[in-house]
Amino acid sequence: MTHTGGHWKRLSIAGALAFRWDGRRSRLYFQTRPGTYKDVSLIGFLRQLKRHFRGRCILLIWDGLAGHKSALMRAYLARQRGWLTVEPLPGYAPELNPVEQIWGNIKGRELANLCPVDILALRGPLRAGFARIRRQSPLAFAFLRHAGLSF
Repeated sequence: MTHTGGHWKRLSIAGALAFRWDGRRSRLYFQTRPGTYKDVSLIGFLRQLKRHFRGRCILLIWDGLAGHKSALMRAYLARQRGWLTVEPLPGYAPELNPVEQIWGNIKGRELANLCPVDILALRGPLRAGFARIRRQSPLAFAFLRHAGLSF
């Protein structure tokens, strides 16, 4: 048995759970990166979302992560008003964020009892969890309902 000694770095995940306006379809987008997400890396994630949704308007419901509130992020968001509307969640309210339900679901299945040798070994199980949720569209809608949101 190998003991890693607790010398783990951080693997961060940005995720977006998208729903059609009429509730007929859901999509799940995510990105992993070593270290933490800050405003610059979050802007990169938003740029990728914009490419996925080409010309469509997006309503983004965001939690209170510090990188969501920086001066650089506020300036970027102000320039994106033509396609992006941001609604902030209250200070600390994970129960109102459907994406938090995704994290909990994956932690309870693909990451349960997992003891990888290094943190990058988490990427495969994470991708498997996201793929499972993508295939099970009713699950994504259940996360939305659990957060008290509906169409």
